[in-house]
Amino acid sequence: MNLPDRKTSEVRRLLETGIHPAVPPELAALAAQLGLRILHRRRIVRRLLWLLAAAAVIAFAVWASMAQPWVTPPTTVTPPVGL
Repeated sequence: MNLPDRKTSEVRRLLETGIHPAVPPELAALAAQLGLRILHRRRIVRRLLWLLAAAAVIAFAVWASMAQPWVTPPTTVTPPVGL
């Protein structure tokens, strides 16, 4: 019997006995607080990542406008004058 089957059988055994453990009354409030905290952290991280992506796009646009990588560089060797 592997680990998930053992856990499943243990849960089924506990549910069949009809004896349920006591749940603290403040558990729902604590779970809601934890959920809100996790949501706020995710929202902040998502905003920071969008801000970082926007800064990277702006930095690339500024670099591209200054360096103009699409323009061919001037030649440093002059062509021969005559043959």
